[in-house]
Amino acid sequence: MTQKELLYVEDAIGHEKSLSSILEQSVESIQDEDLKVFLQKECEKHKTMEQKLMSILKEVSK
Repeated sequence: MTQKELLYVEDAIGHEKSLSSILEQSVESIQDEDLKVFLQKECEKHKTMEQKLMSILKEVSK
């Protein structure tokens, strides 16, 4: 993996963490249950993507 690709993956991880955090905060403040469920699912998608990206970093660091 090139340095540029590595930086891209690191940036993507940061974006996923940021999105997860924003979604978690939103879930806490929203009253509408349907919207809350939707945001919780979106949050899980971003956490899953973050984990996938982290596994890529672990693979290339071996």
